[in-house]
Amino acid sequence: MKKLDKLILGSFLGPFLLTFIVVDFILLTVNMLKYFDEIFGKGLGFWIYMELIGYFVISISPMALPLAVLLSSLMTFGNLGEHFELTAIKSSGISLLRALRPIGVFVIVLSFAAYLSNNYLVPKVNLKTFSLLYDIRMKSPALDIKAGVFYDGIPGYSIKVNDKVGEYGLNDILIYSHAGGESANLDVTLADSGSMEPFFSENYMKLTLYNGINYREDRPSRGINSKPAEFKRTSFDKNEIVFDLNNTFKLNRTAEDAWSTNRSIKNISQIKEGLDSIGSLVNEQRFQNYREAESNYSFFARNRKFKPAADIAERKSLDDSIKTLKMKRERALADSLEQAKNQIQNDTISVLTDNPETRLIASDDSIVPSARSVKAASKIPTNDSILLSSKNRQLEENKLAELDTNRIVPPKKELKVRRTAPLTDKERARIDSLVTSRNYNQTSITIALTSSRSLKNSFGIKNDQIDNYQREYRRYQISWYQKYTQAFACFAMFLIGAPLGAIIKKGGLGMPVLVSIIFFIVYYMLTITGEKWAKEGIADPLFGTWFSNLCLLPFGLFFVKQARKDARLFEPDFYVNIWKSIQKRFKVLVSKAH
Repeated sequence: MKKLDKLILGSFLGPFLLTFIVVDFILLTVNMLKYFDEIFGKGLGFWIYMELIGYFVISISPMALPLAVLLSSLMTFGNLGEHFELTAIKSSGISLLRALRPIGVFVIVLSFAAYLSNNYLVPKVNLKTFSLLYDIRMKSPALDIKAGVFYDGIPGYSIKVNDKVGEYGLNDILIYSHAGGESANLDVTLADSGSMEPFFSENYMKLTLYNGINYREDRPSRGINSKPAEFKRTSFDKNEIVFDLNNTFKLNRTAEDAWSTNRSIKNISQIKEGLDSIGSLVNEQRFQNYREAESNYSFFARNRKFKPAADIAERKSLDDSIKTLKMKRERALADSLEQAKNQIQNDTISVLTDNPETRLIASDDSIVPSARSVKAASKIPTNDSILLSSKNRQLEENKLAELDTNRIVPPKKELKVRRTAPLTDKERARIDSLVTSRNYNQTSITIALTSSRSLKNSFGIKNDQIDNYQREYRRYQISWYQKYTQAFACFAMFLIGAPLGAIIKKGGLGMPVLVSIIFFIVYYMLTITGEKWAKEGIADPLFGTWFSNLCLLPFGLFFVKQARKDARLFEPDFYVNIWKSIQKRFKVLVSKAH
């Protein structure tokens, strides 16, 4: 590496790391504000919050990288231009593109690393983020009873304290108990004073009440003749209530398999599998439309069939073959497990029979007859069984003889001759009278309307299901293409920032920050717009995800071209000269016209 490359790359890495940390912190703050009310104030440990923040930092890094590259490249070449170092480089015969090369190579490597992070690291981090964030949301707030306010953080109880003394002391206590699932206030406890202290590693809470009364009333039963509800009043000098806080105030971690269907935790290969599964569901719904239409028009489908389109039938056969193959594999696995189980049982039996003691017991027929001897003995016919079988055989022969004598000979079928003569007027009038008298026309119309309405409702339901599947299909495609577009955005921002810094020739955090924010806002708005078009099906998901990069890339190429010519785009003289040249051309055209 030459000294020039080291100089330019060294002046870029410092601002890049600084801006990346700053941008990541800003995006982290914005992201945490969305869940501020849901994750704070629940008495969690410091390391739980640090774990969540660490997950958020990695998750938002793909969005922070383009802005960091834009700002740092703009600052780097702005400083070089402000201190006339870029002018010295150009005067020595080195072009601007050669000066951009070291940072360009670094940004290309950074883009590739961003792609690998989006495909492998970010999905795993998103899985842990969703799981931990859901667990924190489900956790109840920390136990914090305030004076004069009802506290219902403990399930089944509502507690009000008019005065708190010290850390654990309580005065004038009112407790409504709903532990039995009662919605009405049928169990009320009043106490003059008390204390609430945690114990057993804060897994349980003991509430001690002094000088109080408990009022309890049974739920009244309905009915005029029913007995009135029983009412109990109990006075006490001291009463202790123990609350189990394990399931209420402890953080219970959810299994990560619960989020396995979320597309944000999938890499490209898993997203492709999801796309294939959704495509099979869509094809299945379309195939069922043909089947239901055929069932609703039974007369039409008596001799003809509703054949699905060739692509639908081909995909259906492919899906069925895959399902069949999967079932065969599962059946083969189950059979192999069953054979292994039977083999283990046979080996156990053979070990037992090889034992001399068990062999002696099995061979001694005088003590315990073997199963084989009992089975063989049961097959030996006796004299009584031989007599019974012969009698039964004789009875069956007699019944068959009686059936042969009483058999009714069916009449011979007459051959039907096909009529070729046309219907007479009398026959035609008789058929028409049958149709009109039995309301065949009205019945056929009713059946047709019912079938049409049923088919319309079925198609409407299927169409809604297909739309939902296709919307999810497009979202999977967006997640797939985003892994490439977010990485390519780093290079697009470099093409904008580096030549723009050479044109502005201002370093520091003034003009570069302003310009970077403007371009990043434009990039963010274009990204959201393209993704919205893709989600709603207005544009192809591939075009929608690449829309922001396609819009900003011409700006980058334009700035590179202007930076090579040392154009002064941000100076008034540049636009004044352009306006003068336009006026001159207009005067020339007017003079030629006269």
